[in-house]
Amino acid sequence: MDFLTFTQLNYYSYLLMSSQFLNIILKDDGYCFVCGERNPIGLRLHFSFDGKRIEAEFIPRKEHQGYMDIVHGGIISTLLDEAMVKLAIAMQMPAITAQMDIRLKKAAKVDEKITVSAEIVKKSRKIIEAHAQAVTGDNVIIADAKGKLIRV
Repeated sequence: MDFLTFTQLNYYSYLLMSSQFLNIILKDDGYCFVCGERNPIGLRLHFSFDGKRIEAEFIPRKEHQGYMDIVHGGIISTLLDEAMVKLAIAMQMPAITAQMDIRLKKAAKVDEKITVSAEIVKKSRKIIEAHAQAVTGDNVIIADAKGKLIRV
């Protein structure tokens, strides 16, 4: 019998679980936390798509901090996740995130512009692999992520 590493087992459990997601319909009611225009507490980001890559700018406010004047890592992670999924949708491949590995490299500061972008690395019939990154106005990488998305 072959033994699977924890990562492989985790990935295969996502694949098994994916069948429950394959029959859902993703609907946008405007309340997405990141891009929803109707969400009163959302970030309301606008993404631009060039056919291969997606990008958005965000200026975090005091309400988005963890420690004083430092943007919460969960907000940065959320931006990276949204960029990858939004890209898949823009490319006519609706998907949801199954796995995301994030590297936070530098503290992002409140009131300083962050640009988040994503691109598809690999795609198959069921799985999309994507890469996203967040950079400062000076093009310093704040964080990057690799994601596996399940097409629905």
